[in-house]
Amino acid sequence: MIEVRGIHKTFGRLQVLKGVDLDVRSGQTQVILGQSGGGKSVLLKVIAGLLDADEGRVRIEGRTRAELGPEESESAALRFAYLFQGAALFDSLTVGENVTFALRRFTRKSHAELRDIAEERLNWVGLKDVQDKKPAELSGGMRKRVGLARAIAMDPAYVLYDEPTTGLDPISSDAVADLILSLQARLKNTSIVVTHDMALAFKVGDRLSLLYQGRMRAEGPREEFRRMDDPVVQQFIHGRADGPIQFL
Repeated sequence: MIEVRGIHKTFGRLQVLKGVDLDVRSGQTQVILGQSGGGKSVLLKVIAGLLDADEGRVRIEGRTRAELGPEESESAALRFAYLFQGAALFDSLTVGENVTFALRRFTRKSHAELRDIAEERLNWVGLKDVQDKKPAELSGGMRKRVGLARAIAMDPAYVLYDEPTTGLDPISSDAVADLILSLQARLKNTSIVVTHDMALAFKVGDRLSLLYQGRMRAEGPREEFRRMDDPVVQQFIHGRADGPIQFL
């Protein structure tokens, strides 16, 4: 469904991605693991089309974005949803207006229809009676869930999660993992989750990949990944300071 081949990305003198290959299978949740600052979010943004790669290509359903015309490009972009690390809500808008932001921009739905959709999506992520509140009135975990409700408002085919549990306590993080699973089951979409949260990774991931030193070090189904004898993989899984991985 998503084919990533030979992706390179450099910022100034810092080469972040050094030829990344990845296949994301239809209807599955692909987890990308890696150190903080190791290029996971950069790769996710390249896949989403938010950043251009210096080299390489990303094919979505067999075609690159360069092969699409303007109308096809816009249609393809609307099939993607991106959950940013900090939720990236608009403080000046209400929660409901945040959730329906893209719908107001790209559809002609009535005010009543927009409120109904916002209410439904907020219910899906476990939030009630918050549609008329402002983001500043919510907790960090609630804002994260509003961001998720906005991400799924247009029934996307692909949902990209950038560190969805950053800043959350373990219980809230587990609740986010449950939400990812329930939404994937409900929407039957394809998901990519970037994280260094191992509990989240093993709970939601059908397949796991480890991005290390700018390349994919290892990749495989969840249980196969857990049993890999690669010392870098095992050091990362168990969070040990002693091993081949050095501090960034």
